[in-house]
Amino acid sequence: MERDVAWKNYDEAALDELETLAADYIDFISENKTERECATAAIAAAEDAGYDSLADLIAAGTPVGPGAKVWACAQGKAVILVHVGAAPLSEGMNILGAHIDSPRLDIKQNPLYEANDFALLDTHYYGGIKNYQWTALPLSLHGVVATTDGTVVEVNVGDDAGDPVFCVTDLLPHLGAQQMDKKGSKVVEGEDLDLLVGNRPLVSTADSPNSKEVEDDKAPKDPVKAHVLALLADKYGITEEDFLSAELEAVPAGRARDLGLDRSMVIGYGQDDRVCAYTSLAAQLALGDDIPARTAVCVLVDKEEIGSVGASGMASMFFENTIAEIMALAGEEGALALRRALTRSRMLSSDVSAGFDPAYASVFEAKNSAYLGRGLVFNKYTGARGKSGSNDASAEYVAQLRRIMDDAHVSFQTAELGRVDAGGGGTIAYIPAKYGMDVIDSGVPVLSMHSPWEVTSKADIYEARRGYEAFLRA
Repeated sequence: MERDVAWKNYDEAALDELETLAADYIDFISENKTERECATAAIAAAEDAGYDSLADLIAAGTPVGPGAKVWACAQGKAVILVHVGAAPLSEGMNILGAHIDSPRLDIKQNPLYEANDFALLDTHYYGGIKNYQWTALPLSLHGVVATTDGTVVEVNVGDDAGDPVFCVTDLLPHLGAQQMDKKGSKVVEGEDLDLLVGNRPLVSTADSPNSKEVEDDKAPKDPVKAHVLALLADKYGITEEDFLSAELEAVPAGRARDLGLDRSMVIGYGQDDRVCAYTSLAAQLALGDDIPARTAVCVLVDKEEIGSVGASGMASMFFENTIAEIMALAGEEGALALRRALTRSRMLSSDVSAGFDPAYASVFEAKNSAYLGRGLVFNKYTGARGKSGSNDASAEYVAQLRRIMDDAHVSFQTAELGRVDAGGGGTIAYIPAKYGMDVIDSGVPVLSMHSPWEVTSKADIYEARRGYEAFLRA
């Protein structure tokens, strides 16, 4: 039952394809570090591949039929791509569903303050993180600031070579005896994850010829904070009040990189779940102008890391409403037709799996673990303890997927999330399963999941891309 490493199956042509895909993937996760950036990149790629805006089609009353390619977006943070197949939509769809949000530090609405000659931004962590991993690490700021005049200002500081970066400070070991006695969850408290953004005051004309000079009688109470605000006003035209309507995320600065002397792996931020989002998107676009037997769908959603809630999460009506609109344009309007389409659909919940790590072998059960380099992972169920919170795929569906992967010569493996009672977790799988469709978790194994720098295997990325396309075409 042990699966062999995928690397043994590749000839030179396959290795060239693998490296090309990995290079594109590294570019994608290096250039798109937020859900907004991923959604924008996905739409741009879709439009280059001939996809039309659903909103435009609805406005024009344009009908759709086999071969039509349509995209829809929710609040700039979630995207659905639909490639209409030969069969009526009411006969079901083949769906890939991944998420494009990742753990990070969100900037609070009232964040900027000065303490002991430092300017800092107060943060609220997003998703499941180990707080201590986010200290003494170069961070960049990405996001948007919406002003009251209707302007939306994009912010991206820290990832270009000439940019400054930011950090959360840590305590020196010489004074860290009490800190080191704490539990790991308490070594760094959530409220202590404040971003260091400045140390230079806005000085008076008597003190300096600095271009940010002020008169002595107008010297600000918090001069370092004032200097930061002056810089923000100059570069972005925003004020302190504008933080109230901002979505700013602190994420690890720097590009993803090849990992290992053999360059067999990728290390980078946000691979949970952008490694599956990227490969799902690539597989969807690889259909080109072919007309699939069943309608092919790629769903890239937000908010999975905090329960799939909100208007851009999988639990919203975005997915269902989008399919209903497309079915109406295809002449299949009606609640019953929609219910039939959803029930008869098949889905891969494209999300990462915990890769077996020999440094932490005690929390894994070796026979039922995912290994880097052995291909696409299928998790029949996730959950915790007695499979609590799990979507448990049917045996018949698993057998069907085995046949699809075998016919396409895709390397795959099966796994659970660690030893029984060692922990657990979940994905979006249980949400679309409520429609009665077949759903299973399927993705790429990851080391150091939810850390600032996660690790994947290029072979698994390649097999995921191949496996996802085979599923869409089935």
